Amino acid sequence: MTQLDKLDLKLLAELQRDGRLTNNDLSERIALSPSQCSRRRARLEAEGFIRGYRADIDRQKMGLGLMVVISVTLATHNRDNAKRFAELLADLPEVLEAYSLTGEMDYHLKVVTKDLAALSHFVNEVLLPHDSVQHVKTSIVLNVLKDFEGLAVNPQ
Repeated sequence: MTQLDKLDLKLLAELQRDGRLTNNDLSERIALSPSQCSRRRARLEAEGFIRGYRADIDRQKMGLGLMVVISVTLATHNRDNAKRFAELLADLPEVLEAYSLTGEMDYHLKVVTKDLAALSHFVNEVLLPHDSVQHVKTSIVLNVLKDFEGLAVNPQ
């Protein structure tokens, strides 16, 4: 793994706050020339430290007012069943994040839907009928206390 120096960390922190920064803007913020910022950014992208850039879209303004955490237990615990479940999730736009876990439940899914009727359809018509799924438990999110705003990048 490449060692990151303080300038790399500063660059990552600034881009994480605003991925639209130009190399000129970055150079002013981290006290480095625009050409050096460009080379460092290109290297960090090529090495996979920067995986991409995207817009942070407001889900509620998009009509996705209901956020739910869904816990899933698989019907059988083998590689093929886990693969079938992963393939199912890959095609479901409602699933924002999915985690394979240790412990009582096999997966936790972060899901958004328009409303309770859409959630009911998702659970009863998509997840539960799938042959890889044994049990589903839903928890409706009442309030988001902290949303992901980036990794802790400390240039000190």
